[in-house]
Amino acid sequence: MIAILTGDIKNSSEHKANKWLPLLKSSLSKYGKEPKDWEIYRGDSFQLQCTPENALEAAIYIKACIKQIRQLDVRISIGLGEKNYDSPKITESNGPAFINSGECFENLKKQNLGIKTPNEKFDELINLLLELALLTMDDWTPAISRTVQCTMDNPEMNQKELASLLNKSQGNISEELNKAGFDEVKKMIHFYKAQLAQL
Repeated sequence: MIAILTGDIKNSSEHKANKWLPLLKSSLSKYGKEPKDWEIYRGDSFQLQCTPENALEAAIYIKACIKQIRQLDVRISIGLGEKNYDSPKITESNGPAFINSGECFENLKKQNLGIKTPNEKFDELINLLLELALLTMDDWTPAISRTVQCTMDNPEMNQKELASLLNKSQGNISEELNKAGFDEVKKMIHFYKAQLAQL
């Protein structure tokens, strides 16, 4: 089983691509290689293949990168399933994982993040969690998003080390991660992985 993330940048036309494109590319590169694992197409749309275990973390990481630019956000659907056709380019590969990701993306109305797998019960549970998590994540400020990205990039660092890396006080880091609901986000990723292992 693989995970396919399909996404696009919200409000991208209101910002020069040279502002957000490097952020998007670097966030996708963390999880794979272009164009085998990820591609950007139609200007502001993208597709990424990763392991099902990493899918939710990757979606949140991409969000943290893009939200460092004010007024920008990202919509992402996660589709889990098989891959029947493997092309050197991700956008030309095919299979149930791609279909699930595409269908989920089309159904993202107000919600910026969703998942579709072969298991409806699993989807119901995780999508409910995502809906609740987005109440906080959709409000991340650029500063909070930067701190979240930095924390995800350096999981072994403590707040003091993160503070010196970001030129902030430890109090700042603590407050921003608190506002980001970062502990809860980590718990959600952990819960997602635990549920996934039972599928």
